[in-house]
Amino acid sequence: MTWTPITIEKVYEFILEAESELNGELLNFWELIKINPEKWIEENYGKEGNGFWVVGIIGRNVIWYNDIEEGFNISRYKTHGTIDEYSCNQDELTSAIKRLFQTVNSVST
Repeated sequence: MTWTPITIEKVYEFILEAESELNGELLNFWELIKINPEKWIEENYGKEGNGFWVVGIIGRNVIWYNDIEEGFNISRYKTHGTIDEYSCNQDELTSAIKRLFQTVNSVST
């Protein structure tokens, strides 16, 4: 079986599913950081699929979908449009949002 990149429609399905599960502070946080999905470059593994879908940005962190490993990840970036750190978590979007929310709150307190 050959690997094919995830479609934008499937990315939106993941987003809608996560939004239906979020509430309170987490939903507010997501509303602040979410973006319309954009393909970003990742130099090591992202070439075959023309990048990975980024769905959220806060500061120098992005939430993106790794369609090779089938999960959401948080990575840092320096230049808009380029993911600097490859990761291969197989997290649901809600888990990535919760992790980033906790990170942001631990830094701000």
